[in-house]
Amino acid sequence: MSSIEWSLINGELGALDASVASQLAEKLLQADFASILKSEHAKAVFTSTPGLFDGLPVDSSSFTHASSSTSHEDATVQLIVGLALVHAFVQANWTGPELGFSPTDLLETTASADDLDSAAVPLLTLLGEPAYHLAQNSSLFLLGSRILQSLPANLVTKPWFLLRAHLIHLSLLDEPVDLDPKVAEELKALESQIPDNQDTLARYHLELGLLQYRLGNDKPANQHFLSAARASGLEFELSGALGKKTKYQVNALSQLVLLAESRQREGDLVEQKGEGGAESDSKDTSVPETLALNDDTLLEETEFTKLTQPSAAEGSKLAHLDPANQPPLHPLDQSLLLSFCLSQHNNSPSSGLTASQMMPFVSRVITHPRNWSVHTTALLLRSRLESNRSRTVERSALQLSALIDQMPTSDSEPQERLRWFHQIPLPSRWEMEKELATRYLSLGVVRSALDIFTRLEMWEDAVSCLQRMEREEEAEKIVRDLLEGRKIESDLVTVLAKSTLTENRKNKLSTAREAKLWCLLGDIALTNTAAAHDPIVAKQKATEYYNKAWEVSGKMSSRSRRSLGSLYFSGREYEPAVECLRDALAINPLYARAWFTLGVCLVRLERWSEAREAFRRQVGVDEDDAEGWNNLAAVYLRLDEEGKSEGEVGLKV
Repeated sequence: MSSIEWSLINGELGALDASVASQLAEKLLQADFASILKSEHAKAVFTSTPGLFDGLPVDSSSFTHASSSTSHEDATVQLIVGLALVHAFVQANWTGPELGFSPTDLLETTASADDLDSAAVPLLTLLGEPAYHLAQNSSLFLLGSRILQSLPANLVTKPWFLLRAHLIHLSLLDEPVDLDPKVAEELKALESQIPDNQDTLARYHLELGLLQYRLGNDKPANQHFLSAARASGLEFELSGALGKKTKYQVNALSQLVLLAESRQREGDLVEQKGEGGAESDSKDTSVPETLALNDDTLLEETEFTKLTQPSAAEGSKLAHLDPANQPPLHPLDQSLLLSFCLSQHNNSPSSGLTASQMMPFVSRVITHPRNWSVHTTALLLRSRLESNRSRTVERSALQLSALIDQMPTSDSEPQERLRWFHQIPLPSRWEMEKELATRYLSLGVVRSALDIFTRLEMWEDAVSCLQRMEREEEAEKIVRDLLEGRKIESDLVTVLAKSTLTENRKNKLSTAREAKLWCLLGDIALTNTAAAHDPIVAKQKATEYYNKAWEVSGKMSSRSRRSLGSLYFSGREYEPAVECLRDALAINPLYARAWFTLGVCLVRLERWSEAREAFRRQVGVDEDDAEGWNNLAAVYLRLDEEGKSEGEVGLKV
């Protein structure tokens, strides 16, 4: 078992030797991607990876395909080259700063970087879900993913790296897609092969938890997060301590506080002494700026009373901690605390943390900045929590805007920004900008939101803004212009001549994205003013558009069939609704609501066994849906007691 593999998993290189793999691994951890990808070793990997350039405008004849070597060192070099491509893509779109090279610097091609990315975007479509078309250097991620997928089986960490690539891929898609079942099985088997290292095991559970979170499975995600905390040795508990939250508060009252302490790691004492405690940490220039609240009533942070006796419960391992002066946490433990704050829709502690419980977790991380990306994520989560409070909503929007602006800057080293990237839910730049636009929309600043959505070319959200502004005709015109090639992406307008506008537009518009636009036309037809006056014609138009989307996608647009199935269901046309919903769920089964609607249709058709299976699949995807469980129980009763009617068994629709 190669120590280099596990060093790359942990982001920490052990003892170096003279091997090529060790030298390249050191460059990878230093984020020197250009040096790796321009080397002869990278060219050898490009040469030996069959199908690497399929679908890309690259002169593959310049790469003589050789048989893949089975030696472990060559496989490790292949792994490093694949990771260099993926991490370069992450740097360009997540962590910054800007890359110093482009894909055309690495490949034999006369095409531009834009042409390479345009060709790569359709190839990144997964189970009918289109990839975001304005991601920078998409071809780097495509090549990196293909290299990782072609790794030989003798690399035991292959499924773990495929998990990391899949999590990045999910950020490009509109809707989540599950991990390949084969890779999931290999990941499960990998746990027994993890070296005797607490932090490695903690990373394993943390990243699996992040996958479950992205798939919408909150309870399995929280179980993995708790397993990660146990593996890491992190001790934490929510407690109460006397303190003040406002400037004019006279008496200290009990305030919610998170007491947390990392286990002692080698080198921690030296590192903490060098930081000088909380005050010096908060002024660290290598992390994003924490904006001040500047409120006339609320304090910047809770002011806890200095303790003269333990505040935690008697017998607690954290009873010795002073809430006003807790020690810094290890960045891995900070990432773990942030992971507990992801399920923000919870209203019950049984489903995870409630919003009021999350803030102490976030505050505990923000108090001691240790890493650029971890601190960025903490500030982002605080911004989300503060967005619904009148006294903090202004800082919430300003902080989010500041985080977006600081991504391209060089205020910290790329290797520091990438160090903990895989252990945190850091959104891409376009996702953060979309979140800012959504924040503007919630505040009623529709015009600013529209400007951002238009610049990001997120047409569905832009159309929603135009409809709110009662500009329905303009919304429909935008979509039709995109489909017919009369409108081109904003980033290409300045470089393409008018005579080539339509041709380039059609080349750039993938079938998955074209299908999405046809679905959007169907949605507009059902929601505009004309639909209220003549719903029959509106339904006919929408049906036509959804069917068109299904055709242009090559019968791979799950969204078009879900939309059409729901339309048939609303018209009590259950047979065609069942057909459409089955088509959609065969492509992507992670839609609980589609399973629910399918189950109800089958109940209406009195196909009880099929309805039972549909509701079982639905509660398997969303186990907290009470209506789904009720309907499943009702169907079981119906199967057992054939003489009862639907009303008697209590079906809920």
